[in-house]
Amino acid sequence: MTFLLLAFFLYACSEKPKEKTAENIQLFDEKYRPQYHFSPPQQWMNDPNGMVYLDGEYHLFYQHYPDSNVWGPMHWGHAVSKDMLNWEHLPIALYPDSLGYIFSGSAVIDHGNTSGLGKDGNDPMVAIFTYHQNQKGQTQGIAFSNDKGRTWTKYKGNPVLKSPGIPDFRDPKVSWYEQTNGIGKWIMTLAVKDKISFYSSPNLIDWKHESDFNPDWAAYGGVWECPDLFPLTTPEGNKKWVLLVSINPGGPNGGSATQYFIGQFDGQTFTAEGSDVKWIDHGADNYAGVTWSNIPREDSRRLFLGWMSNWQYANIVPTQAWRSAMTIPRELQLVRDNSGNILLSSAPIKEIQNLVESTNVIEGASFMLDHNLFQLDLEKTPEQSGSVIFSNDLGENITLQITHDEITFDRSNAGKTDFQDEFGNIHHAPIKNIKIKNVSIFSDRSSLEFFFNDGEMVMTEIIFPNAPLLKVELKGFKGENKVHYFKSIWNN
Repeated sequence: MTFLLLAFFLYACSEKPKEKTAENIQLFDEKYRPQYHFSPPQQWMNDPNGMVYLDGEYHLFYQHYPDSNVWGPMHWGHAVSKDMLNWEHLPIALYPDSLGYIFSGSAVIDHGNTSGLGKDGNDPMVAIFTYHQNQKGQTQGIAFSNDKGRTWTKYKGNPVLKSPGIPDFRDPKVSWYEQTNGIGKWIMTLAVKDKISFYSSPNLIDWKHESDFNPDWAAYGGVWECPDLFPLTTPEGNKKWVLLVSINPGGPNGGSATQYFIGQFDGQTFTAEGSDVKWIDHGADNYAGVTWSNIPREDSRRLFLGWMSNWQYANIVPTQAWRSAMTIPRELQLVRDNSGNILLSSAPIKEIQNLVESTNVIEGASFMLDHNLFQLDLEKTPEQSGSVIFSNDLGENITLQITHDEITFDRSNAGKTDFQDEFGNIHHAPIKNIKIKNVSIFSDRSSLEFFFNDGEMVMTEIIFPNAPLLKVELKGFKGENKVHYFKSIWNN
């Protein structure tokens, strides 16, 4: 029986095209199951972890509890993809052990085998993660793989970094920093209660504290989590450093959210430029997002993925066999607003167009959509207010409203909302120094992602209607728009 169950699981979770049988429909076509966003085969999922590229594969590890659809002892689930959209589910990579649960972290390719954990002349894939022990605090451990992430060995000297007496000491994001003298070092960006601590290491094993970052003007209200640090260039070609910091609670629309800082990093200290709080996403449901490491130079994109939920209600949303999904993978870039300020833009990866099955031109202010797997591209007159209403025959609806100074999103009548008191709140996003010219709306059964001005602003929201919201009413938008319908990544 064990063999038969294992054989079924491996078959149902394969990336290869599969016949649309009752078994795999049940596993990947449940009510509200996203059809072009990543979700686990079964049970609980939260933060993306260990995102790394190697030899044509994007690796996604994720916080996973395989025994329940609510949060529990954390493991690292694992999947790989050639395009960040069509996924092959692999066996669990890291299990809890005597040192604790396996909390969030990152993974790198140890070029040059600085750790000495590679074999046969190959550079190992190294995962750096947080061990969590109830009542005993948190430490950092590492594990390594010499077969492209298929099997893992935990380092016998774990933990490699112990907490200095602080309970919240977690989520290491590690990257290689090339110094001006030609000698590089590993930098660990670590969340430490309500600040970010930077550590350095020559070998991923021995770590030294470099500095801390926690300006008094930043967003607080909860613990800082899941940081990321990386360079990007401005439109003029100047190098800047971006620091992502997720915070829970304390987000602009309640609960979880991710703020970002733009500044300089010299290998020891991060210095922010400006003192405005900036959010990577103004919706309620993009959290703990980080970027892939080891992207080839010929690509050079900074590729991001977030967890599409919010800790206010993540454990109690109305799904059963599986719980939670990831956002659309996004490319991050630095852009300037109308006043010359630098913003971090976030736009869907270009690969998503490979999922398009058909495209229709929509004329008029009211129309019906064929189904709810779509990208709706709308052109707007910047000086006018505008609104988009999606509804169904049950009287359920959602409304996006755009004025000259604010965007609001109302899901209070979107179907199932009573599982949590604040789920139906109206969400607000202030508009500063930009004029909304276009909106791309991505719908996938139980989620909506709004990209304004090609990603200058973003709102990510999950919804649970009792029937698809396929009636559309537009106000303040131009007469000709386009809708692109997507195929399913699971049941095609």
